[in-house]
Amino acid sequence: MTEPVQARSKSTSAGKPPPKPDFGPVKFSADGRARRTFTIRFWSVRHARLLERVYNLFAASLLKLHPLLARFGYDRAERPVAAIEKAVKGFMFDCRMCGQCALSSTGMSCPMTCPKQLRNGPCGGVRANGNCEVIADMPCVWVKAWEGSRSMVGGDAILDIQKPVSHALRDTSSWLRVTREAAENEAQA
Repeated sequence: MTEPVQARSKSTSAGKPPPKPDFGPVKFSADGRARRTFTIRFWSVRHARLLERVYNLFAASLLKLHPLLARFGYDRAERPVAAIEKAVKGFMFDCRMCGQCALSSTGMSCPMTCPKQLRNGPCGGVRANGNCEVIADMPCVWVKAWEGSRSMVGGDAILDIQKPVSHALRDTSSWLRVTREAAENEAQA
């Protein structure tokens, strides 16, 4: 009877840990997605000037495609372009597809990610550490917008008053809308 106890103690004292059970707590964090989203969103704000240049080149390219888009039909292009826009801007900026993108005037920080969805600056409840009054662990979208706008060439656009959100444009492509408007303005000039 003493032999099995000695054998057991020898196997554990050999430096091998006891076997782990097949069950246990799941290694999952409810705020893991939020942290990843913040990381990418903050990268976009820190690199606002670079993203502004990329956007300007992209907008110029889309404007050159206007004749093709007009011939094909903006309405027919809406669905695939909106899907691409949602994927790209959703990843980079946590875009909510409001259809009236203000990233170029808000330091590449989407104002629709504000819990109060304010489009023209902070609510006045920004905490002393720069975080949101509603979600204490989240930096204020408008504090980040100001930081990003300071590095952009057109950074003073953050001072312009934004129109209220038209929910009729929700889930539509702001890329196509801006391209169509720019082409119409160009034709009138």
